[in-house]
Amino acid sequence: MLTFPIGFSAGLRALAWPIALAAGSFAPAVEAAPAITPKATIVLFNGKDLTNFYTWVPASGRYQDPDRVFTVVDCIDGQPAIRSSGQFYGGVVTREEYGNYRLVLEFRWGLATWGARKDRTRDAGLLLHCTGEDGNYAKAFDGAWTKSVEYQIIDGGTGDMLLVGGFDRAGVRSSPEMMVAVEPGKKVWSPTGTLTKFVGGRLDWQYRDPAWKDVLGFRGPRDVEKPSGQWNKIEVICRGGDVVYFLNGVKVNEGLKGSLTQGKILFQSEGAEIFYRGIELHPLP
Repeated sequence: MLTFPIGFSAGLRALAWPIALAAGSFAPAVEAAPAITPKATIVLFNGKDLTNFYTWVPASGRYQDPDRVFTVVDCIDGQPAIRSSGQFYGGVVTREEYGNYRLVLEFRWGLATWGARKDRTRDAGLLLHCTGEDGNYAKAFDGAWTKSVEYQIIDGGTGDMLLVGGFDRAGVRSSPEMMVAVEPGKKVWSPTGTLTKFVGGRLDWQYRDPAWKDVLGFRGPRDVEKPSGQWNKIEVICRGGDVVYFLNGVKVNEGLKGSLTQGKILFQSEGAEIFYRGIELHPLP
């Protein structure tokens, strides 16, 4: 059953009530097709349903979604959107693999927070170049994530880059590699820094507050993300192993010569309600 936090008005409930279940009731094909390079704009979210996606929620049905973690809402702020409830960790995942594209979308936070993260920073993200079997973040292949390069969406840290590791069936874990310009001894992207190789881990966006705290609603003095409840525009340029992150028109992070160059795209549910809309892939110039 879909539930809402105390104080969520009847009007907002009506706006946020889903008109369609996630189209994630069956697993993707075992044999993946070759990665798609957009030749024209690909509209991933059609505004009606999740035709181009499947759901992966290991704590609640895996490829089923009985708790409706991912649904489509008919109208929020005048447009349809994908609602991620945040109740369980997992993702809504593209059925196809993609490479060499510009990803454009909008997101905004909802009101609900859950479990251990109910008083923590709102957390979600986009996993790019998802590689290998679903759930390979855990050795038993029941993890919420997949080996990938993440565009982090989190209070105070939207635009951070996470190099998310994963296992193969032989039980060997590996992490993506990336060259990132940083100042000596730091893991913060700097356009004037020295290109440094990283294997796994987090590379913070340029102006993330050094005093960042994991508390609900945290904001740093130089945050580019808009206040909670407003829509933010994300753009990601993926060209081979290079990734460039933009938030509301501002370049916030960049990685070069990454070891992952293509894969599926996963939109996270991670303890906080979030809405995604206008999801498109554009050809690179």
